[in-house]
Amino acid sequence: MREFIHLKIKRQNNPLGSARWEEFKIPYKPNMNVVSVLMEIRKNPVNARGEKTTPVTWDCSCLEEVCGACTMIINGNARQACSALIDHISQPVTLEPLTKFPIVRDLKVDRSALFEHLKKVKAWINIDGTFDLGPGPRVPEKERRWMYELSRCMTCGCCYQACPNYNIKSSFIGPAPLAQVLRFNQHPTGVMDKEERLETIMGDGGITDCGNAQNCVKACPKSINLTVAIAKLNRETTVHSIRRWLVK
Repeated sequence: MREFIHLKIKRQNNPLGSARWEEFKIPYKPNMNVVSVLMEIRKNPVNARGEKTTPVTWDCSCLEEVCGACTMIINGNARQACSALIDHISQPVTLEPLTKFPIVRDLKVDRSALFEHLKKVKAWINIDGTFDLGPGPRVPEKERRWMYELSRCMTCGCCYQACPNYNIKSSFIGPAPLAQVLRFNQHPTGVMDKEERLETIMGDGGITDCGNAQNCVKACPKSINLTVAIAKLNRETTVHSIRRWLVK
């Protein structure tokens, strides 16, 4: 029977500060996740040496592996703190912030770049007006299942963390926005912006920046087949570029 939970947390006071490791020992309770352990530290911020310290900063929202906000590196792997159960993790539990996004403080990072990339590729359906448009067009079941799989993306950043072609300084838009291009291009209403989306990912930082390492599909907590999505987009961009050349 465990008496305590041993944590090693990588901390940083601000974006320009130096990183340091701080250890904590929290009384063990069954069925705890990483978020609940961090909340225990918040209640009584005392480290393993018995020294008073500051509460650990991290992000969380839904607490049911939907929003992706609590994503961090746990024992070397990027995953969600809400679904990481202490009873299933070896100790000491090491917690680090994602390295592919700017640090804000401690385990909190700024994922704005991911959302800016989604805006860049128009990852939405353009429908004006607030009036009732009636039922949407019917979608074949095979296509609906594929679009649903892609829609399960929670913009957590795990695929960014695993991607060797993406970093803070790179212009690559990353695996998740590429998959959403395919998702909205296949939608019977979203298809009206298909060419614009394809043109966008054919430009700087687009699909040609993908090195096909295939780390993203292994890292995705929702098991979204990102490599298949990118392969389909490779074909679509090739066909689009040939058509564009023929009509010149």
